[in-house]
This record gives sequence, structure tokens and C-alpha cells, in this order.
Amino acid sequence: MNKRRILGLGLAAMMIFGTVGCSSSEGDDKSSDGGASGDLPKIGATVYKADDNFISSVRRELETNAKGVAELTVDDSQNDQAKQLDQIDTMIAKGAKVLAINLVDPKAATTVIEKAKSAELPVVFFNKEPDEAAMKSYDKAYYVGTISKESGVIQGEVITEQWNANKEKWDKNGDGKIQYVMIKGEPGHPDAEARTKYSIETINEAGIETEELAVDTGMWDAAKATEKMDAWLAKFGDKIEFVICNNDGMASGAIASLEKEGYFSGDKFMPVVGVDAIPEIITLIEKDKMAGTVLNDAVNQGKAVIDLSLNLANGKEPTEGTDWKLEGKAVRVPYVGITKSNLDQAK
Repeated sequence: MNKRRILGLGLAAMMIFGTVGCSSSEGDDKSSDGGASGDLPKIGATVYKADDNFISSVRRELETNAKGVAELTVDDSQNDQAKQLDQIDTMIAKGAKVLAINLVDPKAATTVIEKAKSAELPVVFFNKEPDEAAMKSYDKAYYVGTISKESGVIQGEVITEQWNANKEKWDKNGDGKIQYVMIKGEPGHPDAEARTKYSIETINEAGIETEELAVDTGMWDAAKATEKMDAWLAKFGDKIEFVICNNDGMASGAIASLEKEGYFSGDKFMPVVGVDAIPEIITLIEKDKMAGTVLNDAVNQGKAVIDLSLNLANGKEPTEGTDWKLEGKAVRVPYVGITKSNLDQAK
């Protein structure tokens, strides 16, 4: 305690002052970086749905990377855009220095940017990319994520590789075509649309013909995917030669349906592919219950969001002192195709 402040105080007053001072310090432990202010920058984050398999992984990485360097709040918007906007208002009111936003609806980016701009706060979007016009409307708006098209292309490459290696077993009717069903993510979601389009285009460009038996949304949800797969198995049965899913959560739901019908027992097999390379799926690939997936790098996406947020909160350039490179206003974390041959990379 500063001696000048001690002078003139009685012992009781000193004790009271010391108690108050200690209490304040304890209360600020989570926001203390040892600097002059004793406060860490506050990062206000929201995720569109905390029980989404991939987003839960990103959230863990946000929390891990923020530990000791930022005061991080992560809210679950429960797939409700209005709720997310209210959460953002609360974060701004509580003194957030930067917003990290996984949008419920990418079309809401303009509204989020208006809120951030009014409060003169930087905003780092992640996982769901706003459109170009929204990003250009604010010089303090950035994005961390992937190139949507790339996930579809790489998934198509995984399917092509696996089909060519197993064609004699998997081409049930011997026509040389892949008869497939597709479980899509959320309609209109950039990743869902890109994965649906470019996976098939990539297969066709490799010289493999395809025939779509059915396509429908599973809304990124395992239980909904199980319901879709149940219905398709009842309708198409052995006509299905490949199950293509926009994410691993839905792939696990499809596999649950297939297992009920005796698949993955003995010689009865159905190739299934997804996207994300979540731990559950890595285990299924190891057990030969999954043909492959595409690594959506939650570890590096979470790290990049925190790195950019910290720099922006501290008035620095977004990628200063990091290994990240901006492409326009975005940090792109690449996808990687995963099969049993390179599981260690996913792990």
C-alpha cells in the first residue's frame, strides 16, 4: 500500500481500507493481466447453438485460448436470432471491447454491424460468413472461418478416392454410377449450399456419374438425420450406395439408422461421409463404420478468433504478432480430407 495513503489513517481505517482493496482485487482476478489497469479486455461472444457438435468444439477452443489473457463471455443463442441480438446489446452494455459472433442467421450481419458501429466496437464473425456487402460496410468487421466451397470440393475428393478404391464392393447394381442420398444442413446456410453443390460437382468432374435418390435437410442435427435415413432406407433399401452428409453430426445420425438395419455387421456396409472430423466420427472411421470426413479445424478457428479479438480490443492491427494472414477481411483456416489412412492428422 502507498505510504502517502497510510499517513493520517488510524489502524482500524487502514484495516478496513486493506480489506476493501483485497476484495476488489479478488473480484477482478479474472480480468487482471498484471498491467497498470489491472483489467483484461472483455470479449463478448455468442454461438448460434451450443449443442452443435462442431460449435461446441470451437467454444472450448475460445475458452482455452482466452484463459489468462481475456475476460471472455460466451452466450448460447439457442438458434434464435432475436435472442442473439439481445445478448449482443447486453455485452455492449457490460463493457465488451470486442464482439465475437457466430451468427444464427448470416443475413443478420448488417444489424450486428450497426450495433457494433454505434458502440465503436470491432466485431469478429466466425463460422457463418456475412455477405461481402455487410463486411465492407464497417472497417472494424472481420471474419474467421473457411471457404465454403472448399469443404464441398474436398468432400467430393474423399468420396471419389474411396469409391474408386472400393467400387467392386460398393457399386451394388454394377452401373458404374453412385446412387446417393444427401442430408443437408440448414437451408440457405453458405456451408450447406456449397457442400451440397461442390461435393457432387467434384465427383462428376473426376469422371464418376451420380444419381440423386433423395436430398433433404437435417438442420445439422443427428436426430433429424436419423429420421431422414430411416425413411430413405424404408423407401430405397439397397438402391442406396452412398450417404453424403453436410456435417458429422448428421453423419452420426445416419449411421445410427443404418446400424438398426444391420449395417456394419458382417459384410453389410454403407459408405457415409461427413464434414468436421469431430472425435466421435474419428472413432467411427477407426471402426470402419465411416468412409471419411473433412477436417473443419475447430482448434485453429478458435485460436484465430481470440488472437484477432485481443489485438482489436487493444487497438492493434488484427493479425499483429500472429501467424494469421488476412485475405481481404478474413482469416481462412483450410480444410483437410480425412480417411482411415490419415487419422493421425485429424487427431
